[in-house]
Amino acid sequence: MENSLINLMSDTVTLPTEAMKNFMFQAPLGDDVFKQDPSINALEEKASNLFGKESALFCPSGTMTNQIAIKCHTQPLDEMICDEYSHVYQYETGGYGFNSGIGVKLLKGSNGKITAEQLKSSINGDFDWLPKSSLVVLENSCNKGGGSFYTLNEIAPITKLCQTEGLALHLDGARLFNVLVETNESTEDVGKHFDSISICLSKGLGAPVGSLLIGNKDFIKQARRFRKVMGGGMRQAGIIASAGLYALNNHISRLKEDNDRAKEIAITLNECSYVTSIRPVQTNILIFDIDARWTAESFLKELEKHGILAVAFGPQTIRFVTHLDIKASMVDKVRSVLLKLDQT
Repeated sequence: MENSLINLMSDTVTLPTEAMKNFMFQAPLGDDVFKQDPSINALEEKASNLFGKESALFCPSGTMTNQIAIKCHTQPLDEMICDEYSHVYQYETGGYGFNSGIGVKLLKGSNGKITAEQLKSSINGDFDWLPKSSLVVLENSCNKGGGSFYTLNEIAPITKLCQTEGLALHLDGARLFNVLVETNESTEDVGKHFDSISICLSKGLGAPVGSLLIGNKDFIKQARRFRKVMGGGMRQAGIIASAGLYALNNHISRLKEDNDRAKEIAITLNECSYVTSIRPVQTNILIFDIDARWTAESFLKELEKHGILAVAFGPQTIRFVTHLDIKASMVDKVRSVLLKLDQT
């Protein structure tokens, strides 16, 4: 029976499918702190091979994988460079300062995307009174940017600049697979451009929990120590890691459906007079602004009366996120309700 509630708050609200749950319950288990959980080992091997890297590390969350990467790539008094919309700056509780003792330099890109030219002019000189520029973080797709994404052609000059200047380059790829089903670029080619990569298993891929940090052997060896000190060393965690393995084997190509459904909703929003602007809809995130007849709060309450949940991204800004639990019939209902609200 289809759930009558249409939850567009985030792709983190997805529930594991019956097939995924069956796979989880059959997972062989061990103690991962001793590297003896076969399901986690299989997941980490799968992920590292996908991106042409040497190793990977399973962690409880994408915030942890990002924070471990920052810690591994920097020293106290260093500086991280990223777009002002970046998740590592906006939504990780200032962890770069708390965990790593570094500063951050924010660049104003285009919907969360920066260029090599911007980056080049932002790298600090070697002066006692400036933090050392040591790390660049890109987010692909960018949540706050409305699901915007870089192509590899756009990333390549950034990679080259980082290599020339001796800066590490980390990818917050929480929703990377939503990007790759649009660009048809390979994970292995993505891996060639970054020193480390974080991917989330519990968003569009539909696993209940978990993220992966991917890099070379020495990097992951150090990352394991930081995972432990952050409280992320888990024991028989293969029961959840196996969900991620199932997702990587079965749920990547279907992400195109989520992206397409977000675009379908955007078509209707363009017909609604109360919508003043919509960020370009490239993947499964849809961010739009509404006029003064509503506030974000009142608009969300009205949607909820119709069984639709979403989140505010500002006083007049709403975010929808499509995912595997959003069916075609639900999209039809959302579009119908949006049109009806134009008549109130």
